[in-house]
Amino acid sequence: MRTLTFGYSPCPNDTFAFHALTHGLVQLPFEVRPVLLDIEELNRRAHQGEFDFTKLSVGAFAGVGARYTMLRSGAALGHGVGPLVVTRTPMTLAEAVRGRVAIPGKETTAYRLLRLAAPVIAETVEMRYDKILRAVEQGEVDAGLIIHESRFTYMQHGLHKAQDLGEWWEGETGLPVPLAGICARSDLDVTTMREMERGIRESVAYAFAQPAASAAYVRANAQEMSEEVCRQHIQLYVNEWSVDVGEEGMRAITRLVEVGT
Repeated sequence: MRTLTFGYSPCPNDTFAFHALTHGLVQLPFEVRPVLLDIEELNRRAHQGEFDFTKLSVGAFAGVGARYTMLRSGAALGHGVGPLVVTRTPMTLAEAVRGRVAIPGKETTAYRLLRLAAPVIAETVEMRYDKILRAVEQGEVDAGLIIHESRFTYMQHGLHKAQDLGEWWEGETGLPVPLAGICARSDLDVTTMREMERGIRESVAYAFAQPAASAAYVRANAQEMSEEVCRQHIQLYVNEWSVDVGEEGMRAITRLVEVGT
């Protein structure tokens, strides 16, 4: 049986959703070898087609071009899931982007949304997403573009929300916020792509039906995240669109790719 690589993040939503798939609880005609990396690292490696299947920010789709094809299952999108811009003192988004803004990567969906909402940004500083809150708190930057679990913990750092970019997007388009999708390298055959799509769909369904089964795997990769933040993270980012992106989800993804290009 051949082995195919699958890149996804160590965040609770991914380890929860893909636990069954990567632990042999879903039947596939091939083995899956997981590679867990930060989303921006996955975005960068996609330019070389390093993994057979990979999670990609919607913001990175256009740059990858025809190298990858998006699957309908495993996507991260929804309402109320967007990235936030945070600052040490209360201010508007227009004021926040006049200074140095820490971002989790230039190919992330978060950065694409920021550029749409605030086309002129004085200066950006790239850093790993989990370093941004501390950088803002300590005054290394003037504002931070935060993703993942940081939306649940920024207030613990004494920070203020300048803008919820998900709310901005939904207000502008009426569509859910398309954060990321699972993609197959385009040189794979269609049958293999469809089998993986089925496997991911069944893995998400298994996660919903047996939420305790993935608990140890989620905790092992969640680092210092509390149980409550893990729970919030999963509930927010794993939803009906993770099973199948649907037509509304496809419209949201297409819209973000087109307007941000």
